[in-house]
Amino acid sequence: MLTKVLLILLGMSIVLPSRSEEPHVESENGPSAHDDVYGYQPQAPENKLLSEETVPTLTGPYHRLGNLQAATHILNSILNNYDHKLRPGIGEKPTVVTVEISVNTLGPVSILDMEYTIDITFCQTWYDERLRYNGSFESFVLNGDMVSQLWIPDTFFRNSKRTQEHVITMPNQMARIHKDGKVLYTIRMTIDAGCLLHMLKFPMDSHSCPLSFSSFSYPESEMIYKWEDFKVEINEKNSWKLFQFDFTGVTNTTETISTPAGDFMVTTLFFNVSRRFGFVAFQNYVPSSVTTMLSWVSFWIKKDSAPARTSLGITSVLTMTTLGTFSRKNFPRVSYITALDFYIAICFVFCFCALMEFAVLNFLTYNWTKPRASPKLRHPHIRARALTPPRAHAQQHPEAFVCQIEDSEESDGEEGPFCPAQQSFRRRTIQKAGNGCFKWCKKYLCVVRSCEGGVWQQGRLFIHVYRLDNYSRLVFPVTFFFFNALYWLVCLNL
Repeated sequence: MLTKVLLILLGMSIVLPSRSEEPHVESENGPSAHDDVYGYQPQAPENKLLSEETVPTLTGPYHRLGNLQAATHILNSILNNYDHKLRPGIGEKPTVVTVEISVNTLGPVSILDMEYTIDITFCQTWYDERLRYNGSFESFVLNGDMVSQLWIPDTFFRNSKRTQEHVITMPNQMARIHKDGKVLYTIRMTIDAGCLLHMLKFPMDSHSCPLSFSSFSYPESEMIYKWEDFKVEINEKNSWKLFQFDFTGVTNTTETISTPAGDFMVTTLFFNVSRRFGFVAFQNYVPSSVTTMLSWVSFWIKKDSAPARTSLGITSVLTMTTLGTFSRKNFPRVSYITALDFYIAICFVFCFCALMEFAVLNFLTYNWTKPRASPKLRHPHIRARALTPPRAHAQQHPEAFVCQIEDSEESDGEEGPFCPAQQSFRRRTIQKAGNGCFKWCKKYLCVVRSCEGGVWQQGRLFIHVYRLDNYSRLVFPVTFFFFNALYWLVCLNL
């Protein structure tokens, strides 16, 4: 009986495992009833994936933990006995610091304050033998908190007015230590540096804005700066804020200056910029030139229209004064005149001379001629011929004379009186005047319409006073044209 029970149990143990293995084989070798379902279907991993992925998953955390412990051990070993207060190579040789600058943003340039703003990433590289280590790591990157544990060059910018170090979200500084002891220190900062602007050629001026740096406490015998192939990265695609200027290039110089603390090596970068001419041209040159030309309109207005000519001349002078003041509004208070100041001053002189031309014409016209005759003698088709008055009557009334009226179509009211007796009388009056203005005017000016002789007579140039407007219509534009040609030729070629 016991034998039969054992045989039954053995048979059941053989049948049950065979039934449980039949669905697993089917799912691997043939399609199942769930193949048509859309969505994620879990599948059994293959033997290859099990052999490859399971082992790293188990051993990976232990491997990473080992690297972390190794890195910590290396850093602790090199920093435990490290004194960050002493420079590398002290007492043996000077520390050589290689500098590299990456310009993020340049500008704006403040003309009034004579300074400019620059955003840079400043990189310094040097060798520190105390930081050498052996291991599988090529370098270690230390964040801003660990940088304070290393020796860092005390570089400062000599011409900076304000300096800002960026600390959002963390201090923007980094130190990288290499196996051979090479240290790379990088920091980002924004500097407001002074730039002495020479405005003599303004607005055709070009400037070189310096960025000078050196060590604050280590003289040349202990620290030396050098460029690695003069590498200055400038990314002009960034948001530059030069506005009125164009960037033309960068140069550098290295010099040694002597101070009571020792001889220091000073390295200077020069950012060269040139001014864009368009803004100043439309704001100053065009209004000044147009106002000067507008003052010449008075030469085509009759001399009898004193209010119109006077108001036009005064308005032109006041406008030029306003333009000269406006051009100096956002300008440094330099003690010399600039090219723009000289141009505006000449335009002011032209406007003032146009106003004075009418004053001279009005003075000579109404002071050199007699008052007009009675309405009967001012007919446009009559001409007066003077007859010699009786001598006795002339002595009693020296200003009296008799004019015989003749018809003529040559009389022109704009050319002044044509009376020989009056002309002779005025000559005697000028001779009695003796010296002064009348003597000078007698040599070179002709008041009445009919001037005797040609233009040149006895080496003197006779000017017809009544034709002064005609002369001005030609002299003023021609003179202004030659002035502009000479001005732009000199300014653009200097």
